[in-house]
Amino acid sequence: MVHNNYSPDLVQTQRDWTRTCQALAHARAGHNTALRRRLLGLSRRLVQDVPRAEQAALRRRAQEPS
Repeated sequence: MVHNNYSPDLVQTQRDWTRTCQALAHARAGHNTALRRRLLGLSRRLVQDVPRAEQAALRRRAQEPS
């Protein structure tokens, strides 16, 4: 399988985004502000550093075992 050369910190950012999104889905109403802010920050980083055409490939790469 061919992998794009994503930096380890970018792959970790994608993993953090996925975990934060899952935590937000299970958070109680009224106790999710910090999670929403974290998700926005992570999203901003991913959008700035990864071209749209490569975002799906990064998500797949982040799901692979380390």
